Amino acid sequence: MKKFASTGFIAGAILFGVASCSQEQGAVEEAQETNEQRAEDTAMEDQMTNMSDFMTRAASSNMLEVQAGQLAQQKGLMQEVKSYGQMMVTDHQKAGDQMKQLAQQKNVVLPDSMSQEHMEQLEELRNANGAEFDNQYIDLMVSSHENTVSLFEDASNDIEDQEVKSFATTMLPSLRQHLEQARQLNETTDNTTNAGTPTEQ
Repeated sequence: MKKFASTGFIAGAILFGVASCSQEQGAVEEAQETNEQRAEDTAMEDQMTNMSDFMTRAASSNMLEVQAGQLAQQKGLMQEVKSYGQMMVTDHQKAGDQMKQLAQQKNVVLPDSMSQEHMEQLEELRNANGAEFDNQYIDLMVSSHENTVSLFEDASNDIEDQEVKSFATTMLPSLRQHLEQARQLNETTDNTTNAGTPTEQ
């Protein structure tokens, strides 16, 4: 059975609070296990496993993008960072609603909170301020979008369900655009940081 290896981003449950998982198993893994149990020993088992893996990973990353974007609007030093954060919140809320509806149609359970990895990334961002925040946020956006594009490309090529496949394919152009904008902004923040660093006498 194929497993998608990277984290995703535009999906699922639109939750603004980070809920902690009381069990050792993370929320993403719990949702995947529930979906796999539903499909076990059925003709749809492999197809459901692939859909579940894609949607649950994408849902977790989407929650990270929304909440990180909110932080960027609040704590960003550069206006470009604040504006990018606003775009992330707006785009991910809209696409997330679409993904949530699709998951309901396909009887796929989405996680009610993000993965432990994403929680830790968000917490690091909360603890940063000023130029450090801007740099950390944009670095996270670049790496997150690289993973996202890879995840959605895999889904676009390999998912058997035509509606889920179509959703992944349709989202790819905007995901690639977000990645390119994050890379450009990364260069801007690097240049600004370097320009503000005093030279030794």
